[in-house]
Amino acid sequence: MHTLTVDLAERSYPIYIDTGLLSVDGLLEKHIQGRQVCIVTNDTIAPLYLEVLQSHLREFSCSTVVLPDGEAHKNLDTLNNIFDELLADRHNRTTTLIALGGGVVGDMTGFAAAAYQRGVNFIQIPTTLLSQVDSSVGGKTGVNHPLGKNMIGAFHQPQCVLIDTDVINTLPEKELFAGLAEVIKYGLICDLDFFLWLEENIDDLLRKDPIALAYAIERSCADKAKVVAEDEREGGIRAILNLGHTFGHAIETEQGYGAWLHGEAVGIGMVMAAELSALQGRISLEDVARIKRLIERAHLPLVAPNGMSDDKFLAHMAVDKKVLDGRLRLVLLDEIGKAVVTSEIEVSDVKKALAACR
Repeated sequence: MHTLTVDLAERSYPIYIDTGLLSVDGLLEKHIQGRQVCIVTNDTIAPLYLEVLQSHLREFSCSTVVLPDGEAHKNLDTLNNIFDELLADRHNRTTTLIALGGGVVGDMTGFAAAAYQRGVNFIQIPTTLLSQVDSSVGGKTGVNHPLGKNMIGAFHQPQCVLIDTDVINTLPEKELFAGLAEVIKYGLICDLDFFLWLEENIDDLLRKDPIALAYAIERSCADKAKVVAEDEREGGIRAILNLGHTFGHAIETEQGYGAWLHGEAVGIGMVMAAELSALQGRISLEDVARIKRLIERAHLPLVAPNGMSDDKFLAHMAVDKKVLDGRLRLVLLDEIGKAVVTSEIEVSDVKKALAACR
């Protein structure tokens, strides 16, 4: 078992990575402080993994919430299902929520934990590649609003993250591809050696080779843990983790949550960010072509949605969390392996970058 640490002083926590971790006795239980537990999952994951998780929690008073699956349900109405169960079963301040699912379940469970009785513990057990390498680590929680993705939420760190790499075997191909977008992101923003490794090993990841997957997950988590430890609440360097996300969130909001997977939107968003970086003279056209080749090999889109105009992109981007004092800020690349956050952006260049992806 590989164990990484997200170093946040008294709120530090481990990330466990290995095959078969859902079947290991004693690993999860030591991170549960009280006698009450509430598992939050969805109707896709529950039939696969809920029973084995419950088998480790027989000594606890255990409630279960099964949410509908999909980004379309990541909202305040669905969130209330978690609060309803917590209140009905009289969970107190020592309860622990356990998120068993992908990024939607993890984000909603974490937000519920942050809000319930003004903050209770929770644990992340991510079941998609995207959630394993990104959303389960770092304490960002929240829900979507029709006018903006993830605009309602809180920073709330888990007690631990348990990553069982075996669950990737039941992951649909499209979800695997979406997760690879976030994996590629780490190579682009802060880890050139990892980007080079991905160029050599992307086909092994697509085949779900267990050794390659374990390495990619661990490397991604290590990169994210380092950035989060430096800037927990995104006051500075942590914003680089959003490469491609401002463009991608605009697509998700405009198309309707769930029409594009988050990773698909981030994939084309990173291409747009690369095109804009080249327009600013930060990277070469050869670098852009290299980035696009890797994203295409991961079966991610290189073309924006049909009918989504520049005005629609810009309107949604103006609501992004990185907008500061009315000025749009974007994550761009100074080189492959080095990202920068800048507000020195001409709208005309943004439109040119969008045009390059149509």
